[in-house]
Amino acid sequence: CGVTSPRMKGDQYTNSAKMGSLPVKKEGNSEWEDSEHRMGTSIMAVAYKGGVVMGADSRTTTGSYIANRVSDKLTMVHDQIYCCRSGSAADTQAVADIVRYYLDVHSAQMGEAPEVHTAATFFQRLCYENKNALSAGIIVGGWDKFNGGSVYCIPLGGAMVKQNFSIGGSGSTFIYGYCDANYKEDMTRDECHQFVRNALSLAMARDGSSGGIIRTAIIDENGVERFMLPGNELPRFYEN
Repeated sequence: CGVTSPRMKGDQYTNSAKMGSLPVKKEGNSEWEDSEHRMGTSIMAVAYKGGVVMGADSRTTTGSYIANRVSDKLTMVHDQIYCCRSGSAADTQAVADIVRYYLDVHSAQMGEAPEVHTAATFFQRLCYENKNALSAGIIVGGWDKFNGGSVYCIPLGGAMVKQNFSIGGSGSTFIYGYCDANYKEDMTRDECHQFVRNALSLAMARDGSSGGIIRTAIIDENGVERFMLPGNELPRFYEN
């Protein structure tokens, strides 16, 4: 769409920590005062016949302190395209805001809604070209009239991979086996939604950096439908 990816500048806590020289910590400061907001996270997106289901937990941490227990990690970048964010809250919010602007310009130039692949490409370029300054793992999902529902994973470093389902964040390490064993192609809308809720509930039970509530979004040709599952109504399994 004729725009150039900006080189992003971080503050002393984001860039210097990644480049190897930490700022001097003042005496008496608590851990949560000096740590950046991070999304130690469980995020997930699954394509089904007709659309995509995206989901995430809601815990945001500053060090070991839970700064927000009901944060929204599902971010709209266009009418029927969302992203799940993990990593530094500031980094992922900034990248999502830039991509939202790019997609607005692109759709105005083209005279139609953008493809999910276009949104994922914008994320990929920003994350790759600024990989030394960013801590951002992104999952992009949505629906467009050309490809239907699709899911793209942009992990740390700025690669881009199209997948039937994608999981990310610190909680994802606990549910790879569950997802591999229970994912089915051509799931119905309700089956896919329950699969996402079950997987995230298992991740939140095992991962100390994930928790709170489960937010999900179902995206199809009719638009976006958002859901919230409270912590006391999460699916219960053996360890509970």
